[in-house]
Amino acid sequence: MQIQVHTDNHITGREDVVRLVHASVEGTISRFSDRITRVEAHLSDTNGHKSKGDDFRCVLEARVAGLPPIAVSHQGPTIELAVAEAAEKLQRSIESKLGRIHDRMPAPDQEP
Repeated sequence: MQIQVHTDNHITGREDVVRLVHASVEGTISRFSDRITRVEAHLSDTNGHKSKGDDFRCVLEARVAGLPPIAVSHQGPTIELAVAEAAEKLQRSIESKLGRIHDRMPAPDQEP
């Protein structure tokens, strides 16, 4: 599973942010890693240098084999929280999509 991280000009400490995203995403969706080819993370500071409320936005887009891209987002007061919550949403979304596919497949002992 390849993870790409993109940030806007207001996010500082790029290497630390990349490590944070890798750790959070890999830790949360690792059980799907054999089905996911790529995850793209887009991080932005929505208020620029002003500090008011939920400043940081994380958008995660996963490419799952055989499915259209799955995208989720979360906005939070810190980069860490925005990434962690977006990763949790991504996990739930992937579980839901894969579960629906599994539910539509006939059981091996049944004829289609």
